[in-house]
Amino acid sequence: MTTDATGAATAVFASPHRVREAFEQRLAGLVDEDTLGVFILALANASYDDAMFDRLRARLRTAFGRWCARFDDGDPRAVGAAADDADVFTRLRTLGFEQLVATRRRQLGPWELQFNPLRGLRPPRMSNIAVNRLHKPFDPDGFHFNKPFLRREIFWEGELAGTQLRLLFNKFPFADLHGLLVPQAGASRPQYLDAEAHERVWDIAMLLGHTLPDVGFGYNAHGAYASVNHLHVQMFMRVGVGYPIESMHWRHNGGSEDYPLTVCRFDDRHTAWAALRDLHEREIAYNLVYRPGRLYLVERAMQGSHAHSGWTTGCAWAELAGTFTTHTLADFESLSAAQIEAELASLALRP
Repeated sequence: MTTDATGAATAVFASPHRVREAFEQRLAGLVDEDTLGVFILALANASYDDAMFDRLRARLRTAFGRWCARFDDGDPRAVGAAADDADVFTRLRTLGFEQLVATRRRQLGPWELQFNPLRGLRPPRMSNIAVNRLHKPFDPDGFHFNKPFLRREIFWEGELAGTQLRLLFNKFPFADLHGLLVPQAGASRPQYLDAEAHERVWDIAMLLGHTLPDVGFGYNAHGAYASVNHLHVQMFMRVGVGYPIESMHWRHNGGSEDYPLTVCRFDDRHTAWAALRDLHEREIAYNLVYRPGRLYLVERAMQGSHAHSGWTTGCAWAELAGTFTTHTLADFESLSAAQIEAELASLALRP
């Protein structure tokens, strides 16, 4: 864990190369951790990237075999692991280590598709619950990012743009260098943006953008497939190409084509907050993509208010930005651009 108390971008964020190097070094150090959930995190993150998976494959294979033996021997660190982790590992074991593949990707018209089998094993937490309000009080007894067992999953902790931050690995990533950025974690705030939190994320994006021009942050409102009710955004890097929602051919970016959902692009933080406040007042669910100096806001139907297609487990910020994840090879190979567009359109607000 790297800690820095200054307001400047720390050494770990000094360049894309440095953050990638630190990310992989930290992951490599987790492979042999004596906690099942940490091993699963290391395996899922490594398998998201072809090159990283190749470099760590031998160590991961050995660690996988060691955990199998520990379950067989009734080792308390295995059989007494968190129920979610034990369930994930049981399914991994059924699949077999040699059947694990790195995430595959393909382009479908303007859309992107991933085959990410390990993400399909993640526990649903709040993402399978029907929701009808944007605000839900923080539950200290529920899952949140202050749980002691999550300390080993922290990539970096320190201060940026005057805000104390905690950056954890995403246990089941679907984006490059995917992390969970928690502002002032000890304040135990629910997943509900206010003006201050919005400005903090905007400022952090602007600050990091000086050294990491491809950085971004996704946000799922409660009711828009947020899986944890503890204020956070999801940090990612998109080197060389943005998400489909960022393409200049869409009308919200000055182009001539309509996106399947209502999208507003804001280049001013104050105008953006006025729009967010309006959605809060009207109890309309939304997802966000922050980029340095820019915000994409997508209005959508509230979670649980419609039936999604069987090939997806639901649509959060990345899906609304145009990148879908499948968990079966058959779906990955057979889905069409028209099906993706129809899925997005099905989330449109109805009069």
